[in-house]
Amino acid sequence: MSNTVFKVSKMSYNYPGGLSGLHDIDFSIRQGENVVFLGVNGSGKSTLLKLIDGLYFPDQGTIEAFGEPLTESRLQDETFAFAFRRRVGFLFQDPDSQLFLPTVWQEVAFSPLQMGLVREEVEEKTNAALNALGIEKLKDRVPYQLSEGEKKKVALASLLALDPEVWLLDEPTANLDPRTQDWVIEFILSLTAKGKTLIVAIHELEVAKVIADQAYILGEDHRLAAQGNPQEILQDEALLLRANLMHRHRHVHPALTHRHPHQH
Repeated sequence: MSNTVFKVSKMSYNYPGGLSGLHDIDFSIRQGENVVFLGVNGSGKSTLLKLIDGLYFPDQGTIEAFGEPLTESRLQDETFAFAFRRRVGFLFQDPDSQLFLPTVWQEVAFSPLQMGLVREEVEEKTNAALNALGIEKLKDRVPYQLSEGEKKKVALASLLALDPEVWLLDEPTANLDPRTQDWVIEFILSLTAKGKTLIVAIHELEVAKVIADQAYILGEDHRLAAQGNPQEILQDEALLLRANLMHRHRHVHPALTHRHPHQH
């Protein structure tokens, strides 16, 4: 049995109106891999995650998930769709796009309920996820009234209650204070220790080095510019400059002006 989770071949996607989103994308992700897709805003990172989550569908090329075609028609099959949604969880960049129920407890319980679990199992999974994220005291709060960091934890707890094999994380550390950002990184590493497959869209190079064992860089032309070991690929200053993930600052000192690279 193949351990390939996603196989993407010659995939292209255009936004409504014809604007290019991604062009001629090829990659394969194996079970248990931790993969980051790096690129500046507008390079297509979020779009790529939505394509492999079956929220968008390519205009050209193919996507396979767990050895089967991931197409709009296949996801109209309830059995296939249920099995896929059970195995793959998606964290949106903006938690407000993900949270829609009146209380935190209901948010976290939503996925187990959709799985058809009995009430006792739903309560067990929900309470375990709340405790694991340290947000059990928030269970009766209204999600939209929470801080950005608290919302992110609620969204993560809702995925943890589902306990998918594959976690698709869109900018999981964006807009967080340093303490919460560090907490999210540790949470991601805890998933790694459990053998989960992680696919993360991110622009923070230092975070990518910590969480990933494989890196892909999306250029501003919406094509894959490079792939490889993040500890090696993210040392390539010329590549990072081309992808706009690094820029040169000009510094002026008495009798001297010089520029040197800075990572974004």
